[in-house]
Amino acid sequence: MESSSESQSTSNSSSSYGKPLTHNTHLSTPLLRASSMDDPQSSSEKSYWAWSKHDFFPEKSFQSFSSYKSAISQTCPRLKDRVFGRSSDTFELVDLRRESITPLVKCLTWWDLIWLAFGSVVGSGIFSITGQEAHNHAGPSIVLSYAVSGLSALLSVFCYTEFTVEVPVAGGSFSFLRIELGDFVAFIAASNILLEAIVGAAGLGRSWSSYFASLIKDDSDFLRIRVNSFPNGFNLLDPTAVVVLLVTNGVAMSGTKRTSFLNWVASVLSTLVIVFIIVVGFVKAKSENLVPFFPFGAEGVFQAAAVVYWSYTGFDMVATMAEETKRPSRDIPVGLVGGMSFITVIYCLMSLSLTMMQKYTDIDVNAPYTVVFDKIGMRWAKYLVSIVALKGMTTSLLVGSLGQARYTTQIARAHMIPPVFARVHPKTRTPVNATLLTTILSALISFFTSLDVLSSVFSFSTLFIFMLMAVALLVRRYYVTNTTPTSGLVKFLACLLVIAGSSIGIAAIWNLGNHKWIGCAVCAGVWFFGTLALQLLTKQRAPKVWGVPLVPWLPSLSIAMNIFLIGSLGYLAFIRFFVCSAVMLLYYVLVGVHATYDVVHHNERDTMVGAAANDHSGQETKVEGKADMNQDIL
Repeated sequence: MESSSESQSTSNSSSSYGKPLTHNTHLSTPLLRASSMDDPQSSSEKSYWAWSKHDFFPEKSFQSFSSYKSAISQTCPRLKDRVFGRSSDTFELVDLRRESITPLVKCLTWWDLIWLAFGSVVGSGIFSITGQEAHNHAGPSIVLSYAVSGLSALLSVFCYTEFTVEVPVAGGSFSFLRIELGDFVAFIAASNILLEAIVGAAGLGRSWSSYFASLIKDDSDFLRIRVNSFPNGFNLLDPTAVVVLLVTNGVAMSGTKRTSFLNWVASVLSTLVIVFIIVVGFVKAKSENLVPFFPFGAEGVFQAAAVVYWSYTGFDMVATMAEETKRPSRDIPVGLVGGMSFITVIYCLMSLSLTMMQKYTDIDVNAPYTVVFDKIGMRWAKYLVSIVALKGMTTSLLVGSLGQARYTTQIARAHMIPPVFARVHPKTRTPVNATLLTTILSALISFFTSLDVLSSVFSFSTLFIFMLMAVALLVRRYYVTNTTPTSGLVKFLACLLVIAGSSIGIAAIWNLGNHKWIGCAVCAGVWFFGTLALQLLTKQRAPKVWGVPLVPWLPSLSIAMNIFLIGSLGYLAFIRFFVCSAVMLLYYVLVGVHATYDVVHHNERDTMVGAAANDHSGQETKVEGKADMNQDIL
């Protein structure tokens, strides 16, 4: 990371990145590898499985009970330091990687990324949610609901792509938010990422078990064990879900390229089946089934769009594979943007084919494609639908395991969780420790709980992170420490508050107001003028390789759409989200803030030595670091 003194000298350089938010954050000293912080045994001599207390808590604050008491007494100033501390592109891209000891191997191309996106996103949702929303809310206009949700997802993909191209690291949104919005906001995102990893994987495991049981017998709980003494919601033990999670995560740990190949084979086969479904739908289509096209009006289209959006989630997992991509500047834009565009077209065609084959009032809300094939005399085709749905859940688990492990790796590299989870296995070249962490936790949850409560927290977390990513992109374009004048910062923050406030107003009025269209139109006008005012401000930085088009309009629209979708979740989702965040914040105050503070300010001697060394060879070090970073990007 760059200190405030370095920021001034490099702020006008085209290759300078995130700077400290204030002049006294002391982020110039690089993090130390956990194994090198007073560890008597070199990391290269230790077995991968040789763990000690030092590997989990190498920081000074945790060396003894007295040192921890001393750290706790300094919580307030340390918290202030971390709230205003920002990372940099170079630090995330070059310095933090050393925490893993063994590097991740670059083995993926744009072809791999497209199919990883497909495997992660196209799960069972399209086969169940489509019928429910077409029947209850949208009718034939469900195709527009998928188009609206696809646009929202594509806006988030744009934001991810610009960051991922310039900072191709395993941390994904965690690293990007840490660079632009600071250490504390990054922790909030990181904690929700881990929650998403555990809950999402557990939910998919339970869904896989239910779907497979339904194929064997007309009972989704057929493979579960009922324990009457346990409370409701926790009394159906699911060993099948645990086995599925262990197998898929085991494959992910065995190698990135192997997992990508298996995902590619499965995804190509399921694509052929999806094409078959679309073709049959158009061949058996009846135009009268599309009338009326808007049976529930525009409100029904947007209400359905808020629900079917979950069919698009999962692309952020692909962004975490950037560190293992051979040519990020070319492969990531093609893989992410191309993959999401491909998926949006498929979803729209599938939903349209369903409503053309059957009147929306007759569509089955639980198994729409299975029932419609049965009614047109193609009963055998329902097995193809079931196979594709199971395949979708399996590849979602595979790609999710890859992505969440890499999120966890980067979070551990920053010492927000014990750095032992940052280690990469020297043989498989995958983050085995991080994968085991998410696997064990998700397996335990999937074994005991149905996840009815936690599923809404998962949805909130995803949208919250997508919204923060759009905010971070605007910060990246319009604010550079020690370059942007104070007046420019004030104007930017004012515009950002207007955009966020008007977006919240639209969501609130739509869900609570009686005169929705009038109130939403007023708030939309405020949003428009806030974005227009931001457009008139001078941008402080241009993208180096690939950039989001139409800035600030597209990121601003992404903020509005994600806030709108959050507003559709209901008050219980807000309560559960804030309760979980409060628990995570307690962990941060007791552990995270002290660990990250120590590794940034590990001792005054190293800071002074580093400054003295920079006086003699600083220019050489900067050139070397930039060379490494540019090589990774290209």
